[in-house]
Amino acid sequence: MSAFPPGFLSDEDFFHVVQHAPLVAIDLIVTRGGGQEILLGRRRNPPAQGWWFVPGGRIRKGETHAAAFQRITLAELGVRLPIEDARLMGSWAHLYPQEAFRGLPVTDIHYVTLGYRLEHDLAAEALPAEQHGAFRWFPVGEALAHPEVHRYTKWYLEALTAP
Repeated sequence: MSAFPPGFLSDEDFFHVVQHAPLVAIDLIVTRGGGQEILLGRRRNPPAQGWWFVPGGRIRKGETHAAAFQRITLAELGVRLPIEDARLMGSWAHLYPQEAFRGLPVTDIHYVTLGYRLEHDLAAEALPAEQHGAFRWFPVGEALAHPEVHRYTKWYLEALTAP
């Protein structure tokens, strides 16, 4: 019997997957005020550690998009939301060269990320802090110009503001 919950891999198995295949993830582009502000968190863990980034998480093997969305919104936003409350904005490739995972050296991490936009007003100071040490609402224009907002997050912002 495995010591890991269903859908979780040992560090060694995860390391092997990361070395040989892309990971699939959902990023949550949470806005309020009709898209005038975006919720960003300061990443505590790799990848993108230390950067302002959107909340999100990996889809587990055997998990539907809808189930993953609900699990990720609960873990990242503290509230379980249905995928029907969001709109798929598109997919992006996120490449993180020379990252590490739990002390295991990795040459690169490759994510195929599905960006889902949802309008939801949340109290930033009350959000779960496991992945993000702090959350903040940014005006979209300010986030686009901010030097500590990760470039992949800026891709979402550019998509939000595209005509």
